[in-house]
Amino acid sequence: MGLELSILMAALVISMATRPWRLLSGGALLTPLLATLVVLPWLWALPRLHTMPLQLQFSGACAVTLMLGWPLAVPVLLAVTLVSGLLAPADFNTLLEQVVWQGLVPATLAMFVGALLRRWAGTHPFVFILARGFAGTVLCTFAASSLALMAGHELLHVGQGLSLVARWLMAWGDGFMTGMMAAIFVAFRPQWLATWSDRLYLKN
Repeated sequence: MGLELSILMAALVISMATRPWRLLSGGALLTPLLATLVVLPWLWALPRLHTMPLQLQFSGACAVTLMLGWPLAVPVLLAVTLVSGLLAPADFNTLLEQVVWQGLVPATLAMFVGALLRRWAGTHPFVFILARGFAGTVLCTFAASSLALMAGHELLHVGQGLSLVARWLMAWGDGFMTGMMAAIFVAFRPQWLATWSDRLYLKN
């Protein structure tokens, strides 16, 4: 619990220091923000609403980071956790683990992957969609799940080997969804992506 609480507090302090609410000026990101608060809590609460043999949870944190940017994604993911706790009640430790390992850690990894891709692969639409939206999401989501496993958060009644396989497969689902969403938004609603810039990615 101490590790998760430290991660949450550090992320919130850094996020608030950047004044993320400024990203909402103009209203372009209001739609994806509200959509996140409406849809994602249900996905996060789903394993608690239905008893399943394998308690796997969809993350969506990388998609939220692409849409809102990391500074704004941090408080939004915290709000998602709180709403999911209202939809499917859980104790404080469960919600804390969820916001950190399912939300903040993959979102933070996605931010660093995005920065590295811009630095080493350049600013090209296919890099944004395939490398950052798809492959980056798979790697970040699986890495966050693996770190959670190393921190002692194992799936109930599932061995460590099978747990890693299950988390790897779930990461691919996250990657396909985020990559598809990135492609659609780049084509039709680029203003819904805080991490996208026509000036940078379409300069050629």
